[in-house]
Amino acid sequence: MFRSNLIALPLTFLIALSWLRINNFFAHKGWISSDLSRKIIHSGTGPIFVLCWLFFNESQLSPFLAALVPLGITAQFVMVGTGLIKDQSAVESMSRTGDRREILRGPLFYGIAFVILTIAFWRNSPIGMVALMILCGGDGLADIVGKRVGGYHLPWSPRKTLAGSLTMLFGGFLFAILVVWVFVWQGYFPNPIESYLLPIGIIAVLTTLIESLPFADIDNITIPLVSVLIGFLVF
Repeated sequence: MFRSNLIALPLTFLIALSWLRINNFFAHKGWISSDLSRKIIHSGTGPIFVLCWLFFNESQLSPFLAALVPLGITAQFVMVGTGLIKDQSAVESMSRTGDRREILRGPLFYGIAFVILTIAFWRNSPIGMVALMILCGGDGLADIVGKRVGGYHLPWSPRKTLAGSLTMLFGGFLFAILVVWVFVWQGYFPNPIESYLLPIGIIAVLTTLIESLPFADIDNITIPLVSVLIGFLVF
């Protein structure tokens, strides 16, 4: 496959921004709630961005160029959250209450995690992409399902449900396996996909336990951090 960073960088920006703006528009129009929009963005951005890594060539600059995409979007988050620029649709799609300052917590940490993991691991190791997929497919979907299904609440974390935790476990595992499989298929990782099932399963279980703890607004830090630390042990 022909790969050119001159094409890959603007194409990745276009795809990522289109995904964000579509969800911003839907939330602004009231077609979906701001809470649902925020989680759809949370869940979908990661797989879309990581799959866009395939557009980049083998240059040593590629991970830094790719990281410009989440860095640029995160810089926009900061400007919206601090009030430097006005973007009501972005506020409505990424905050729970409509307070722009909320963007300076969860969404900001989310963007920083993407920048760091892209540069640190890139396509050289599954550790970074697994951490991102656990964060997106696990944590992102857990909140959606947990609030809508309800049911049994965790005794050590009354605001969280068993349904949400199970979604965290299986959603993160599935997202991670699918994305790693694509990179195995493309020849970036030498081992068969079966060899990644157990390591990813271990990471999914332990990050699910971390996510179940009763702490607010720090999942976008703790989940990728724990995933990376475990990744060094199991990969």
